[in-house]
Amino acid sequence: MADASIGTPEQLRDPNYMPPLATAVPLGIQHVLAMFVSNVTPAIIISGAAGFGFGSDAGAQGFPDMTYLIQMSMLFAGIATLFQTIGLGPVGARLPIVQGTSFAFIPVMIPLVAGKGVEALPALFGGVLIGGLFHAALGLVIGKIRFALPPLVTGLVVTMIGLALVKVGIQYAAGGVPAIDTPEYGSLLNWSAALVVILVTLALKFFARGMLSVSAVVFGILAGYLYALVVGMVTMDGIAASWSRAGAFAVPVPFKYGIEISAAAVIGFCLMAVISAIETVGDVSGITKGGAGREATDREIRGATYADGIGSGVAGVFGGLPNTSFSQNVGLIAITGVMSRHVVTIGALFLILCGLVPKVGAVIRTIPIEVLGGGVIVMFGMVVAAGISMLSDVTWNRRNMVIFAVALSVGLGLQLDPKAVQYLPDTARILMTSGLLPAAVIAIVLNLVLPSELADEATEEVSGGMAGKRDA
Repeated sequence: MADASIGTPEQLRDPNYMPPLATAVPLGIQHVLAMFVSNVTPAIIISGAAGFGFGSDAGAQGFPDMTYLIQMSMLFAGIATLFQTIGLGPVGARLPIVQGTSFAFIPVMIPLVAGKGVEALPALFGGVLIGGLFHAALGLVIGKIRFALPPLVTGLVVTMIGLALVKVGIQYAAGGVPAIDTPEYGSLLNWSAALVVILVTLALKFFARGMLSVSAVVFGILAGYLYALVVGMVTMDGIAASWSRAGAFAVPVPFKYGIEISAAAVIGFCLMAVISAIETVGDVSGITKGGAGREATDREIRGATYADGIGSGVAGVFGGLPNTSFSQNVGLIAITGVMSRHVVTIGALFLILCGLVPKVGAVIRTIPIEVLGGGVIVMFGMVVAAGISMLSDVTWNRRNMVIFAVALSVGLGLQLDPKAVQYLPDTARILMTSGLLPAAVIAIVLNLVLPSELADEATEEVSGGMAGKRDA
């Protein structure tokens, strides 16, 4: 509940209202804390998948590259947020929308970079750039394509994103992918650090209030970090070394890794941009309903979509990953009752400041992979739960069950056994083994072509008799 002393109810529902700075600054930082871990996690995952992240043989040599990716995640989350809150012509909803690095693209990015080191980054950032421009163009038609993405499709896609990532969380908690073949992998010490994070996160989420509850994952990881210091998983010398190796201030470098146009990257990012755009529409609607008690306008939805895409495209030029609106911050607005876009602008400025200071990224890099694993287990599990929540709005008739069954079976199956399509050309193989894209395409196509009359038929054939039979 909002404190009436910071403004009248009408003012608190007004995006243009500026609360007193003594209130606005803490609220802005609270928005950053709520999304901070989620925002930098994709950069850490992609670094590890490419082979220059935590614990990899190239880890020491890759220190500057991983730190840079983390730095860009913070910087361009802040810049993209400013696109939303301040706006630039038609770009931006001018609402308190927090942008951050998207989880949705991770299943597409991992096959693109897997084991290829920094050599894979030009194609990756080429995909981010082109996909971002395509995403921005969707603002022109976003209202017209929503019919093709009902909860059956969007719920399936979000669930698949989570399912593609939960394996990463478990591997991190056990010691990280490079350690799989070592005796330390899966040790009690590794799991104890992850469990500290999970337990503290759950305790704060359900038994604390205010900032502690909203930022439970952040404080859970801090608790895990302290535990890791106590048990020797990380040392003060190691932290000091990372701190000293990183510069005090650095500006982003355009085309630092170069740009390469890869068909697999461009197709993958453009297809996922459609899903990300629909997610943003939902977040904009959630903000206006939860914060102002009204529906989002067409201009706000178009502006938010433009900002989504342009924020991602600009990030790709400087070595950042694609951005999207962050749903956890939508919930935070409903909790605080403060609709001010200027509060989120303050948070964006704080993110930009962090992104210009490489030492922040260097310290984040010292978090043991097992500690991060505890946090991402919670986060990725919540992605799955969000998808299932969306699927609860689906009418589970025979038609929808068949669509879901086929899309899930093919998508999840290809994730579990990538070698099943090893003889496909490289572009097709990368797109198929993401699992997410084939599942999304199958669900969208079947939903459009299967006759709606099937929805009236019985479900016994696909439900194992559990649905019961209708009267003749």
